[in-house]
Amino acid sequence: MKLYSIEGNTQKLDGGAMFGNAPKAMWQKWIAPDDENRIPLACRCLLATDLDGRNVLFETGIGAFFEPKLRERYGVVEARHVLLESLARVGLKHDDIDVVVLSHLHFDHVGGLLAPWEEHAPLRLLFSKAKYVVGAAHWERATHPHPRDRASFIPGVAELLEASGRLEKVDGGYSHTLGKAVRFHYSQGHTPGLMLAEIVGPHGKDGVVYCADLIPGTPWVHLPVTMGYDRAPEMLIDEKREFLDDKLRRGVRLFFTHDHRVAMAAPHRDERGRYGTIDAQAQFAGTSL
Repeated sequence: MKLYSIEGNTQKLDGGAMFGNAPKAMWQKWIAPDDENRIPLACRCLLATDLDGRNVLFETGIGAFFEPKLRERYGVVEARHVLLESLARVGLKHDDIDVVVLSHLHFDHVGGLLAPWEEHAPLRLLFSKAKYVVGAAHWERATHPHPRDRASFIPGVAELLEASGRLEKVDGGYSHTLGKAVRFHYSQGHTPGLMLAEIVGPHGKDGVVYCADLIPGTPWVHLPVTMGYDRAPEMLIDEKREFLDDKLRRGVRLFFTHDHRVAMAAPHRDERGRYGTIDAQAQFAGTSL
């Protein structure tokens, strides 16, 4: 099995929203904002080739499905579908992907499932041969959203996934599609049923976990730092502590979707008990697990 960090379309979002109750005087030292107070964000995906003989893509980023007006509103930088270009650089087309794993269905994590925007064209799913894997609890949230997060979901995507006949809703630590090769952890603080996929290493150690929006990037490893988009920040902090302690104990590396500088790093806890990261990698291609 080989692992690749796969870049998708990038975003610029309000730094205050991304750092919740952390003051700007603090967070601007971590990521410098532009003149509109926006910070750069990746929408990075993790590709595993030959995972039990299959090509598995963990998430698809924001993609290029937005019409120009909404692309500007949500700070999507590129009009083209960057994910497809990134897959091509490692010799794959979207139809070569056997499984797409989705931590949740917010638009910046599933937009890449869709073909690029064309005027008057309906939404259309890519990855036509892939099975789509999503958590059952989050599926309920996505199909019955709360007014607070209704705008985070793309109307029609859940219906397209259901109609594909290739959707698995996971309820538990493992899926039928991926078996014991991928273990799922769950979090409720960002969105109900957020599903965190761990590619399991030998003897349950030395794997890689896709942190999704529980820990969007290295600044958010620090326990008190949460996003304004999180539904329950205090709950998320408790979940993050438990999650990091488990990964530290088992030597599991952290993969970040939104960190514009770091794709993967190892968790670390210093002598004061503060969580951080070491051994950061900006990108990687063909890393063995």
